[in-house]
Amino acid sequence: MTARHRSLLLFVVLVVGAGLALGASNLPGAWYGSLQKPSFNPPNWVFAPTWTVLYVLIAVAGWRTYLRDAHGAPMQLWFAQMLLNFAWSPVVFRLHALALGLAVILTMLATIVGFIALRWKEDRIAAALFIPYAAWVAFAALLNYSLLRLN
Repeated sequence: MTARHRSLLLFVVLVVGAGLALGASNLPGAWYGSLQKPSFNPPNWVFAPTWTVLYVLIAVAGWRTYLRDAHGAPMQLWFAQMLLNFAWSPVVFRLHALALGLAVILTMLATIVGFIALRWKEDRIAAALFIPYAAWVAFAALLNYSLLRLN
């Protein structure tokens, strides 16, 4: 296995592993179950497989960006969106703070869109890998907003 392949594997293992560990340690629980949900709320089983696929895409985009410029603005945005991504679940599911969760997820969406914009010209593949992520986070932000309004 080449160093390039090892670094890709490391990105995937770290991002997917951290995401799954975070999800497993911040389960929605009874509090979330008791909330009024909007009609478009997906069943709980949808979230784990969706996030697993998205974390693989996020990891590959991060790896491609790291190889090109490990310290540039796109990589800084990549790290920022990861921190925000990993902050959202504890804010919502542990602190039960839907308003703060909305602020976190909207900021995360802005960093995702910023990453796409910065990568589009130099690495369309990395940018394109973030498009499904942006769409899902936009949907999740709408869901977060709806939960806040209903409860």
